[in-house]
Amino acid sequence: MSIRVVIADDQALVRAGLRKLFEVDAEIEVVAEAGNGREVVECVRALHPDVVVMDIRMPDVDGLEATRQLAEIAPATRVLILTTFGIDEYVYEALRAGASGFLLKDSPAEELLAGVRVVARGDALLDPAITRAVIEQYARAPRRRVELARRLDDLTARERDVLDLLARGLSNSEIAAALVVGDGTVKTHVARILQKLDLRDRVQAVVYAYESGVVEAGAP
Repeated sequence: MSIRVVIADDQALVRAGLRKLFEVDAEIEVVAEAGNGREVVECVRALHPDVVVMDIRMPDVDGLEATRQLAEIAPATRVLILTTFGIDEYVYEALRAGASGFLLKDSPAEELLAGVRVVARGDALLDPAITRAVIEQYARAPRRRVELARRLDDLTARERDVLDLLARGLSNSEIAAALVVGDGTVKTHVARILQKLDLRDRVQAVVYAYESGVVEAGAP
């Protein structure tokens, strides 16, 4: 079964380049293109794609607002942000809005193809270095910290440990090694954390951990 993709970018040449890239991969099917956020929301309503490859800075409705709307109306459709900015407030806000990850536009082709697969299967695409830099820059004064921290009381001590390591960019296998448990156990803990905190995926868990004070911006 192919991964159905919508490309959202206001530059026709960028859309054409991405389409050509995806066409060489038999597992990826481009079902539509959109030049702004309003168009991409309409495409998703009509076509129910698996992934939207989303630019942030677009006219009319930008990628941030489109991502926010898609999280509400089409939670099964994953958003992969493509940006020219590695450290950009809009990237951080897009993660908070419900994006499943982001890559730089100058990432190698194989990384982009792999990224589409990662978010399509429901995982988060986190570049730990970029993500940490974004969060450190824009989470120094976390919003609603007391309210968010109070909800952490629902987590067990082990779930708090897993969230802490997750927020530091560790993969499931790395968390398993650190806590001396199996990968399956870590997956179960992550699933319970997402359920208890009403979070969509690992990206939102990372943002939540910083905003609630589980991990301080700038911490090693």
